[in-house]
Amino acid sequence: MFGRLRWKLLRGSRGRLAVALIALISGAAVISALLNLDFDVERKLSQEFRSLGANLVIAQKTSAQIAAAGAATPALLNERRIQSGLDAMKSSEIAASAPYLYIVGKVANAPVVVAGTWLDQLHPLDPTWKLDGTWIQSRSDETHCLVGRNVAQRFHLRPSSQFELSYLAQNARFAVAGIIDAGSSEDSQIFVSLPAAQKLVGTQDGIELWQLSVAGTAQGIEKFEQSLKSSFSDADVRPIRQVTEAEGDLLNRIRVLVMGMALLILVLTALCVLATMAALAMERREDVGLMKALGGSISRVVGLFLAEVGALGAAGGVLGCFAGLALSTWMGKRVFGTAISPRWEIFPFTIALMVGVALAGALPLRLLGKVKPAVILRGE
Repeated sequence: MFGRLRWKLLRGSRGRLAVALIALISGAAVISALLNLDFDVERKLSQEFRSLGANLVIAQKTSAQIAAAGAATPALLNERRIQSGLDAMKSSEIAASAPYLYIVGKVANAPVVVAGTWLDQLHPLDPTWKLDGTWIQSRSDETHCLVGRNVAQRFHLRPSSQFELSYLAQNARFAVAGIIDAGSSEDSQIFVSLPAAQKLVGTQDGIELWQLSVAGTAQGIEKFEQSLKSSFSDADVRPIRQVTEAEGDLLNRIRVLVMGMALLILVLTALCVLATMAALAMERREDVGLMKALGGSISRVVGLFLAEVGALGAAGGVLGCFAGLALSTWMGKRVFGTAISPRWEIFPFTIALMVGVALAGALPLRLLGKVKPAVILRGE
């Protein structure tokens, strides 16, 4: 009988209940989409920030660190040792990495900064760079180089041009494979293969620093940084603050915005349900009076209406979750270019949340307990 009464109540006020149901579906859709985005936004932001380039650096110790350690002069890092250490870690978090050796050479008797590195890693480390020409795919190519656009303008270079680079008593000839437009200090540099730079300097395995692009969350990158520090205690392992701090700050701002919007949607949904139920309570005074006249207790009558509202909240939560899944997929493609991964644990949470909101919005139905059967039966 309880179920039949509840079904009759749902069918008897379809217009007003439809308004409440639409409000619950809309609220559940937006909240589930926002929660789904909040769960996945950290991974998406990490992917986006990896496109900004390296975020960790293994470098020579500073003068203050060298003095504190009791060393006399700074020494170049050993390329093979660092590479062996990174290979031993077997970390899938390293998206790209490359060693660097910087010198100030001369082209046509004019000084220019030269960076020796693994040329095949330049594009993975700095995917935002624009190139006029072709990327060099071999890290041991000692005949080709990439030049910044400022260097190209200064020395009138273009792809396939050749020039001679000198450093102290050493000379080397290079052909320009491409011109880089980085929008930063790299536009004033020449990039050659690391073996070529080491030959000019006269060192076999010496490097100044090692740049890494590490994937993962801010906490994961910090944990990886600690692992590097324990593996390379004689080097200075540090994050590139502009990237890591910006990532953490943006993540916190997005989460505050998401939580604020979710709370606002909850309040608005509860208010909509509250207004609908207040009007519904006025319509059902006669039904309640008749139930009480037939011997129905206050708890049973109010429980019947709350069960009706709870079923409405559950239905709105289920339908809203599926709509929210589609909404989060659309948001992910619009913002990040890829779909947000669905988090199914959000479904029961959102459904329970909508049931709670519906019950909170049904507070006016409690006033039905004060209805007097005699007054209703007299038609007053």
